[in-house]
Amino acid sequence: MLYSKKIKRVLIALLCAFVLHFSLSASAAFAEEREIYLGGFAAGFVLNTQNVEVVGFCEVLSDGGMVSPARNGGLKTGDIIESINDVEIDATSDLNEALARPYKSYELTVTRAGEQLTLNVDPVTDKVSGQKKLGVLVKDSVNGIGTVTYIDKTNNIIAALGHPVMDGSQNIMQINGGTIYTCAIYGVKRGLRGNPGELKGNIENNYIIGAATKNCGCGVYGKVSSELDMSDLRKVKTAAIGEVEMGNATIYSTVSQNKTKEYDISIVKVDPFNKDNRNFVIRIKDEELIQAAGGIVQGMSGSPIMQNGKLVGAVTHVFVNDPTMGYGIAIDKMLNSY
Repeated sequence: MLYSKKIKRVLIALLCAFVLHFSLSASAAFAEEREIYLGGFAAGFVLNTQNVEVVGFCEVLSDGGMVSPARNGGLKTGDIIESINDVEIDATSDLNEALARPYKSYELTVTRAGEQLTLNVDPVTDKVSGQKKLGVLVKDSVNGIGTVTYIDKTNNIIAALGHPVMDGSQNIMQINGGTIYTCAIYGVKRGLRGNPGELKGNIENNYIIGAATKNCGCGVYGKVSSELDMSDLRKVKTAAIGEVEMGNATIYSTVSQNKTKEYDISIVKVDPFNKDNRNFVIRIKDEELIQAAGGIVQGMSGSPIMQNGKLVGAVTHVFVNDPTMGYGIAIDKMLNSY
């Protein structure tokens, strides 16, 4: 059977609409079957990176006096130490192991501004410890504060942030495990136009709530600690993005007195297929939150968004020029990323 071009265009449009409706309906059905525990509480993240970065230099007391072989050998802050001779360097412990080996010479391969360089840097023996040292300060982990979005007890998953942790080159940081701790919020720096605020808190290293296993475009994920007390957490259903409406909603966050509270917001835009996972534009309406924080501040990333009694997404970013506005990710994206 032959159709005119106009009829064909109508049929294609109807077919696309049917496929989209089916996709959103199927997603909605899947989401409604999920029951998870609502987050909204702050957490401290210590993520192990897959590299060792030079962050500074120090002097080593040697037989020849005070010296920093690393600085003298040409290393610079920001360099990533890839290997020493035949030893790959993925952690500080690898660096110490390589320096302890009886090499006649030490060849360091480093990455600097995307390029690999080879440097000859011979360590000296520290007169105090008797160990070989380069006189360099390095780091192999990053830490920060964020908000837990949900806990999936059935699958033993904890999800937070709603966006990835980025490295110095603004790429998604590849992690080698990590730990998620409780965090005591003791204050907040208010957000102002052009100057984002931030939560101030202490990471409580004695209280582990999860083991970080993944850092991806939809957030940081991990395995829930068996010691986490979930007795006070609220069990909720999730809603697919096709169910989300522009209008009133709430977020759960912890910005003062270390207490999770519900705050009024408005969803002013819904964008299901945004490639950057900016599926919602939200506006803070709650005067208490505006007075306390100015709106959205750093550390609130991951704060769950609720609408009509269901979890629909999480806060991810703040508008730099208007802290009462920000972006959110759909909960569909977070649920399907682990």
